[in-house]
Amino acid sequence: MKRSITACAILLQLFTSQPVHAIVPPARFQEHTIATDLKGGYQVVVADLNRDGRPDLIALGSGMSELVWFENPGWKRHVLASGLSRMINLAAWDTDGDGIPEIVLAHEFANDPAQSVGIVSLLRHRGDPTEPWQVTEIDRLPTSHRLRWCDIDGGGRKVLVNAPLAAASARPPDYRGKVPLVFYRPGSWKRELISDEIEGVLHGIFILDWDGNRREDILIASFLGIDLFRLGTNKQWKRTSLAAGNPAPWPKSGSSEIAVGWLGKERLLCTIEPWHGNQVVVYRQRKQSWDRQMIDDGLDDGHTLLAADLNHDGRDEIIAGYRGKGRSVYIYSADDPKGNRWTRQTLDNGGIAAAACTIADFNGDKRPDIACIGSATANLKWYENLGAWQQ
Repeated sequence: MKRSITACAILLQLFTSQPVHAIVPPARFQEHTIATDLKGGYQVVVADLNRDGRPDLIALGSGMSELVWFENPGWKRHVLASGLSRMINLAAWDTDGDGIPEIVLAHEFANDPAQSVGIVSLLRHRGDPTEPWQVTEIDRLPTSHRLRWCDIDGGGRKVLVNAPLAAASARPPDYRGKVPLVFYRPGSWKRELISDEIEGVLHGIFILDWDGNRREDILIASFLGIDLFRLGTNKQWKRTSLAAGNPAPWPKSGSSEIAVGWLGKERLLCTIEPWHGNQVVVYRQRKQSWDRQMIDDGLDDGHTLLAADLNHDGRDEIIAGYRGKGRSVYIYSADDPKGNRWTRQTLDNGGIAAAACTIADFNGDKRPDIACIGSATANLKWYENLGAWQQ
């Protein structure tokens, strides 16, 4: 299935923060459907699982018993593991250097911590990645919810970060309690604590080298807003609170999703607020504080957020998707030099209840494409970047 996607806005004149020689319009996209039977589609992850140099897609559905992947370019379907239930998140990284990533999976999840076992399992291939993989349980931590690989030492050997949704003792809807943010070193898989300072729901996580010291750091979004965790040279973790997020009272406070983008050389913090919220927000640094700018409040159950330079103009666009009424994916572009005004373009209008999206060059044309997975729509699509609109 293919169809051309029309922008809902007129062509924008996009400028970088530096002088430019040409106006670059927004990118245009063509939609391709990969699968339509992914019950409870929740996460899509890019990984090269067969060492052919092409980005494949791992699709996780919380209502499925099988974890599957789709082989680029024909998108042939393979089963990684079966007999699983309530899968919620995974992260892929090659820990043993054989060219095929290991996968760590969080499953047996529930929003109510009292009902959430929080199993964390390691998946390894048995030689042929198209055949079922070996599954080994490595931990149980209630509401294990977001898994990410992070190079905390700067040497290229990543650890696995596990960010549970809430404290084991927390109860909805307030979720009062401290959340244990932890990590594991591959091999020993021993749980180590980063912090238990975060309270309420911890929903978003983003890995980046914040201060350019080659060590990766952890940004999180929670009921407390946006926080940064960095490992110091003394091997102690330091928390820095960057912004409080949505100003409404608890439990509508804080932030839900977090991404980092750039307008030229200026770093932006991008969020969806509050938890599973309706707002797309941009934060811009002003000396020691971050100014909050809401650029849209029309989402319903916002659940995925990315930032990427889709048209190669040196300025990132923001991609946001939501699962509720209208279930769309939008692209936001700054249409003035300082990023004070943003224009919205529709990537998918009602065709996918976007629970997660990811970005990669799927067809080798050096343009960033987008893939999204839908929850209520149970589908997986990729959106081919056809380049900028012609003026």
